[in-house]
Amino acid sequence: MSRLPSRVLFGAAYYHEYQPSDRLKVDLDLMSEASFSVIRVGESVWSTWEPENDRFDLEWLRPVLDGAHERGIAVILGTPTYAVPPWLVRLYPEIAGQRSTGQPIPWGARQEVDFTHAAFRFHAERVVRAILSTYADHPAVIGFQVDNEPGLELLHNNGVFQRFVDDLRHRYGDVETLNERWGLVYWSHRLSTWADLWRPDGNVQPQYDVAWREFQARQTTEFIAWQAGIVREYAAEHQFVTTCLAYDRPALDESRITDSLDVTSANAYYRMQDGLLLPDDRTYRQHWTSTGVWALNLSADRMFASRQSPFLVTETNASSIGRPWDNEPAYDGQWRQAAWALIARGAQMIEYWHWHTLHFGAETYWGGVLPHSGRPGRTYRELAALGAELARAGGVVTGLEPDADVVMLYSSESKWLMEKYPPLADDAGLPDGRAYHTIFDAFYRGAFDAGRQTRIVHVRQLFEGMRPGGQPVAGGDFAADHPVLIAVGLYLCDDRTIEWLLDYARAGGHLVLGPRTGYADEDGRARSDVMPARLHDAAGISYDEFSNIAGQIAVRSAEPNVLALSDESAATRWIDGLQLDGATALATYDHPHFGRWPAVTTTEFGTGRITYVGTVPGQQLARQLLRWLDPKEPLWSSLPDTVTVRTATNHAGERIHVVHNWSWDGVGVIAPRLLHDVLSDEAIARDATVSLGPWDVRIFVERFR
Repeated sequence: MSRLPSRVLFGAAYYHEYQPSDRLKVDLDLMSEASFSVIRVGESVWSTWEPENDRFDLEWLRPVLDGAHERGIAVILGTPTYAVPPWLVRLYPEIAGQRSTGQPIPWGARQEVDFTHAAFRFHAERVVRAILSTYADHPAVIGFQVDNEPGLELLHNNGVFQRFVDDLRHRYGDVETLNERWGLVYWSHRLSTWADLWRPDGNVQPQYDVAWREFQARQTTEFIAWQAGIVREYAAEHQFVTTCLAYDRPALDESRITDSLDVTSANAYYRMQDGLLLPDDRTYRQHWTSTGVWALNLSADRMFASRQSPFLVTETNASSIGRPWDNEPAYDGQWRQAAWALIARGAQMIEYWHWHTLHFGAETYWGGVLPHSGRPGRTYRELAALGAELARAGGVVTGLEPDADVVMLYSSESKWLMEKYPPLADDAGLPDGRAYHTIFDAFYRGAFDAGRQTRIVHVRQLFEGMRPGGQPVAGGDFAADHPVLIAVGLYLCDDRTIEWLLDYARAGGHLVLGPRTGYADEDGRARSDVMPARLHDAAGISYDEFSNIAGQIAVRSAEPNVLALSDESAATRWIDGLQLDGATALATYDHPHFGRWPAVTTTEFGTGRITYVGTVPGQQLARQLLRWLDPKEPLWSSLPDTVTVRTATNHAGERIHVVHNWSWDGVGVIAPRLLHDVLSDEAIARDATVSLGPWDVRIFVERFR
């Protein structure tokens, strides 16, 4: 952000224009009493800003901004370009987006348009400029959100497709190069001219899909950058520019979308009630909501990873979220727990969607801070108590950089390809469209269950800088700061990435490889090398066959003194037929066929080590693997299995410890050092017992002066 806030921002999206009656003063007074410091406004109502073509109504928001400012509540002002007015679609039917060629998306939801179309851009720019010229200098406005949750659709419009062809022409130069790079001799797909390129609708060529998905994500990135550029013409130096991200949008590159912005902002929706219960051996399919404490942490770590810096939570659960048949408001204490969990991983704002539950529309039962009656209830009381806590904590919990025991490499390109061509099947034997995350999440969850903290790093950040405008990071330098690096599911892997991984291990890092890593080049062509391509000699293993598996296969320790495994350790979903060529087998499969191959191998390489995991590890196996990969004794030891500790460093260099108890039973834990309670400033002696009640959280700081 342009400048660090003096406290974690706290508030909600507020839509006074949706209220059935005028209750602005009542709402703002209630917000002030709940220690709200920020609201988000204006992003969903283009047809209110501009009821008819070129007829603007801009003054309706002024009382909201004035009232907020009078109460010391800051405002994030949104641009309304993600929800277009009916008159625009009527006047320009050609701007309708197409999910398949020639088939317009029916109007009636949101984000139905081709945002690359010149007519849309003209009107979008006009309304943005009208709003910004009116309100950019309002003293309540601290920042701007451009658009909202971009990347919802893969656009098949003719103009988009023609630019895609031009993009390929500029990238590859001529059709013969494209024929060779994509292997278009297959099934007689060779092009004789660029006009021969077929539409994406019926495509089954993976190489095509790699380029198509990357191009689509680039359109979204360009659109957000275009709009951010307009906003910056009006924004003051102290005002930030951001957008609200939903991370699983298909046309979104989460490592690039924020390059033109000042701060990452995103949604953090999660399943409440028993969805936050620990211990947790359940397996839930993750969607736009997360289920499980580990998955809530993963959501936060993905947000931090986009810019490798603190972030804003633009939307999170105020109450039940989503559909009318899915109502699970939080247990007492869970709002507080979730907020502090996000803050511990770098959140600089907790903003709820939304202030009041709507009385109409598709999200009538998406619960707000206030219920349909508009009268404060349990949700309001719990959040008001949390707001008071954040005010007391002040700047002590700002600018947090979370600790990282292990680093995981993330590849958007591999994720995109696996969505259409997944290597894994789901439990019903159907293609697993979340195959990339099935692999990635198994290792991330293993680290969480082992009490380790994870930093996610995007592959491109290694070569373009960890933060926008930064410098490349050498593998050897990275190894000095991050001793364990996990690279699994990295199916699309160019030569420079492979060399970087080898440099990392050679320089002393512990490199962990897993299923599908290094199998294909950057175009999605399977490499002709022995697998894992260009890594097999260093890893001391190879494989020439692999298998999907249904259910679980027990995994046994081959070296109990090195990697000790419990009886519950198991392989799931996938097995690489690893053959030893210098590596040591650490674990094997208890199976009459697969038992011929090791499940986990390791070998020294340079001054470091390479470990290969030939399966998607089950929960117990993943936990034990991560404890072996990072064997240091945790600072907070002997924790009950309902307790987690997340640690970070704040902007002043002080150490922050956030201790959660995710259960109905109170517990006690032992303080490892002299600590101060952030909320009470009580000193906690080393080895003193720290008590946590049901669904409780304690926040501590180590004071060094």
